Amino acid sequence: MSHLTITAILLPLAALICSAVLTACVRRWAIAKEFVSRPREDRYNRNVIALGGGVAIFWTIALFILMGAGIVKFVIEPGYLNFFDESIAQHTVGFMTKINDLLIVLAAVFILHLMGLWDDKKHLGPFLKLAIQFAVAFVAAWFADIRVEMFIQSKFITTVFSVFWIVLMMNAFNFLDNMDGASAGIALIATCVLMAAAIRSGQVFVGAMGAVFIGAMLGFLVFNFPPAKIFMGDCGSMVVGFFVALLTLRTTYYNAEAGTALYSVFMPAIVMAVPLYDFISVTFLRLKKGKSPFVGDTQHFSHRLKRRGLSDRQVALTLYLATLCTGLGAVLLQRADRLGAILIAAQTVMILIFIAILEAAGNREGQ
Repeated sequence: MSHLTITAILLPLAALICSAVLTACVRRWAIAKEFVSRPREDRYNRNVIALGGGVAIFWTIALFILMGAGIVKFVIEPGYLNFFDESIAQHTVGFMTKINDLLIVLAAVFILHLMGLWDDKKHLGPFLKLAIQFAVAFVAAWFADIRVEMFIQSKFITTVFSVFWIVLMMNAFNFLDNMDGASAGIALIATCVLMAAAIRSGQVFVGAMGAVFIGAMLGFLVFNFPPAKIFMGDCGSMVVGFFVALLTLRTTYYNAEAGTALYSVFMPAIVMAVPLYDFISVTFLRLKKGKSPFVGDTQHFSHRLKRRGLSDRQVALTLYLATLCTGLGAVLLQRADRLGAILIAAQTVMILIFIAILEAAGNREGQ
């Protein structure tokens, strides 16, 4: 077994343990400080639940990234540990050129994390949050090269596309944080798909970041899977959305030498089909009723399933299954021919139509 394989196994396991321990500590602190979510008309929970799970998620990711960067810079690169095989060592030179970008990303996300904490406590206005989100996304895209390329040469154009995508992902996962286990579980499944694409493209450190993120999500889900004992809050959901966006933008999908087809670049849209559908449909319903799209309610797909008699766990598992269905299609997209790609796109659309039918059925019943 290669050192790369061992690392791929141990990294998410270590992140899982770290995240679970931090989540347990944060939960005790949040309850003691009354940093909690209380039942409200626009929320489905009927019990007092601890907030701040995003603290454990962010710091797990941040600590592992910082430790990883330190190990590469001060241990592997100087050659103090020479037992790493070439599959890892050959990537260290490229990684060293990206350390500054990584630190910029962490600083930007830290600001986002602090804003989320403040919003969880004081409830900031939506326009201020959007302004900060766009600022963070711009810093990441322009200064840290977290950008989509799509064969476009203009840095300005790719930055604009990337900023809107990052902000969209942050809000999509913020919207998904409306029921136990929803946001973290869907992020976990999506990241598994993205990590598979990164590994296939030989992106060791992108894959490692995905592995850490997976561990962080699993550790949090120990306490967030229904019935939830803690919520991630805005300090977590926007950080989760940002890192998912980062992985979608830094993963290489099209590689002619590896035999992947050009339409593989649409993998992120397929993987994120369910979160995007929920975000777009809820935004439309709120605007249709003359409400702000950023004011919470119980119009999400998960809430409709709950009103149709499903338990919290059944709702979470249904969301996971729908995301997994689109995610498996995204995995196959890299190997599919043109007809296969069309069938994958058709399957994704049919899954979304199925979701829409369930929602429409609820409306006809007056729910």
